[in-house]
This record gives sequence, C-alpha cells and structure tokens, in this order.
Amino acid sequence: MLDPKRFRQEEGSVRAALISRNFDMSVLDKYIELDKTWREKRQLVDAHINERKQLMPKGKPHPEALASLKIMSGVIKQGEEDLQTITGELKELAMGIPNTPMNDVPIGKNEDENVEIRKEGAIRLFSFPAKSHEDVGVNAGVLDFDSAAKITGSRFVVYKGLGAKLERALSSFMLDVHTSEHGYEEILPPVIVNSDSLRGTGQLPKFADDCFSLGDTDYFLSPTAEVQLTNLYRDTIVDEADLPLQLTAHTACFRKEAGSYGRDVKGIIRQHQFNKVELVHLLRPEDSEAALDRLVSHAENILKKLELPYKVLKLCTGDIGFSSAKTYDLEVWFPSQNQYREISSCSTFLDFQARRAMIRYRETVSGHVNYLHTLNGSGLAVGRTVAALLENYQNEDGSIDIPTVLRPYMGVEKITC
Repeated sequence: MLDPKRFRQEEGSVRAALISRNFDMSVLDKYIELDKTWREKRQLVDAHINERKQLMPKGKPHPEALASLKIMSGVIKQGEEDLQTITGELKELAMGIPNTPMNDVPIGKNEDENVEIRKEGAIRLFSFPAKSHEDVGVNAGVLDFDSAAKITGSRFVVYKGLGAKLERALSSFMLDVHTSEHGYEEILPPVIVNSDSLRGTGQLPKFADDCFSLGDTDYFLSPTAEVQLTNLYRDTIVDEADLPLQLTAHTACFRKEAGSYGRDVKGIIRQHQFNKVELVHLLRPEDSEAALDRLVSHAENILKKLELPYKVLKLCTGDIGFSSAKTYDLEVWFPSQNQYREISSCSTFLDFQARRAMIRYRETVSGHVNYLHTLNGSGLAVGRTVAALLENYQNEDGSIDIPTVLRPYMGVEKITC
C-alpha cells in the first residue's frame, strides 16, 4: 500500500507512475475524490467539536443549553461514524492501487519492452534434435502426466524414481546453498494461509481469481512462500539490531493460472501445483537497493552451479508485479524451444508490503518506529529447474546427465531409460 500522503502531496508523480503501469486511473480518481470528501467531513466535524466547547456552560447548565449540547453531540457522533466508514472505503481502494515503479525502471507496455541486462553461460550445441523436457522425462520414465491427470486433472505431474529424487535433490541443494553460503534462515511454514496474509503481500484483493480458496473458510492454499515468510512479521516491530532478516523456505505452491489457458499446457512450466524455494529479505530502507542486487546474485548462483545458461532482464513498468517497485527476471535456456524462459523473479517492494502488513522496526539510537523494506525472489522454482535440466543435459540415447553439484545428492551420474 502506498503512503497516503503521496496521494495528496505527490498526486502528479503518482498519477504518471500509475499510467506507466497501464493502471485503471478511475480507481485513483475515486480515491482522490473520496479523500477530498474525508477532509471536508473532518473539518466540519472539528468545527462542530469547537462549537460544542463554546456552548459548554461554566456554571449550572440551562435546560435549553443541555438540549443544544445533546443535538450537537449527536451530530458529532454521526460525523465520526461517517468518517470511519469513509476511512474503510479509502483503505479498500488503496489496497487495489499498485506500487509505483522506481525511477530506473524502463517505461514499457508489456514484456516485449523488458530490457536485457546480460547473458551468462554457454549454450550447448546439440548434434541431434533436442527434445522437449516432457518428452525426455516421459521417455526416461521419470515424469508421468497421464497418472497425474487420472488422479487429479490437467496441469499436474507425477515424478517417479530418479525423477522424484532429482526434484528432492534440487530442493535440498538450493536450501543448502542459501543457508550455508548466502546466510538465510530456513523456515518450514504451513502451506495454508489466511486472507490477512494474502492481503499483506498484495495477492488480495487483486489476484483472488488465481488463488485456491478452501470452501467456506478464511483459508487459502499459498501461491508462494513469499506470503508466509513475509507475514511472519505482520503486526510486528523488529529491533534494528536484528536486521537484516534473510529467510528461505521450500514449499508447495498452488495457483489456478487464471488467464493463462492455452499457454504451456504441456510439460511442467506452468502447473497448478509446484515446489519452489523462496527467498525473502526484510531490512532498513537504506539497505534495500544493495539487497536487490544481492538477492539476484543468490538466485544466479544456483544457475551457475548447475551450469545452466541464463539471462537477466529488468522488467518494464507494464510487466512488473502489482506490489513491485522494481523487478529483475532470470530466464533459463530451453533448447527445444530455442528461447529463454523465466525461472526466477526478484523484486523490491520498498515499504509497500510493510504498510499493508504493518511490519516495522525500531531505530536503536532514536527509538523511532519506521516501516521496513521487503524483497523476495525465487531461488529457484524447482519444477522449472527440473525441466531445464532435462532439456540441457539430455543425450541422444534418451539418458540425462546429472550436473556435478547434484551427484552427491543423487548418488548417480546419469538417469538412463
């Protein structure tokens, strides 16, 4: 949630920033108009309060004065109730207004206008036609889409044998690197979250259609462990001495993938259930810019160790997420598609999420309480990493080589058919 002061003091710059995000400006217009109504109502109520003070008798009150005071008190009470209602409406509107992009975020309408920062790793030249990861996995007996469809439905997969072990090995490898080399604290949270948690990180109300809700409850299946890790500190004041906080978790994630029908129907690129290792930072505002670069490097390090070619993109204003102020995407190479595909998204939210979730810290010297800055990124999406490995490490005979760093976890050097 944006600082409400910005709507009054920086309306022009906020409006320009939201226009660059292709945001429906009627929502902002409604907020500005309602805020004007609130201020006018506040002034009127304050005037009535002052008037009541003037009417208060110094001695024994006259019956007529008491009657006037009673009427005035009723007017004030009604005015305060109206203000409370308007405040609630303003908060709901503010919850639907996205973050404003930082100044160095490129202006653009959609993903076609994202800016490539760099490419890393050598793309393998195959001496045979590279197969898709789903064909490689099915032929090797490690991916089973038919059984998943029978058990559940489309966009699910069953990992079998060394495929299941590869998924587990990748998760353990990623967690080990992030905890031992990058300094993260590992968390194992619930995968069921409530609406307050989703609202705190920005999934609600904007993305309600993409969340799996659990019947007539306030529970949802988590779309990303960003929700749980960030909300560990909801309604909390952290001591400055305990900052920065770096948290990681490996969890199952659940998304309806609303609006993505027809995209990536085959394979494990876009599924309703998938595992992901998430990275979250909570820190002082002055430390967040450097933290974003550090976060990106942590996700990159996994790809480098796996020797997977990838590129880094800076997302434009029309493609960054609802809560994001700036985002870098990592895209890994898929030889069967002859293109790079997203495998991690690393974002800084500044104080946007902290304001929604009331996550603050107390300065050691002054004792002042301020909002924290939050960041998050995938380190990495495990299923997509499996897909990238199956494609990049496939052999003509249908076998799949195991990257060197994963061999201690797997106990084998190759998956054979």
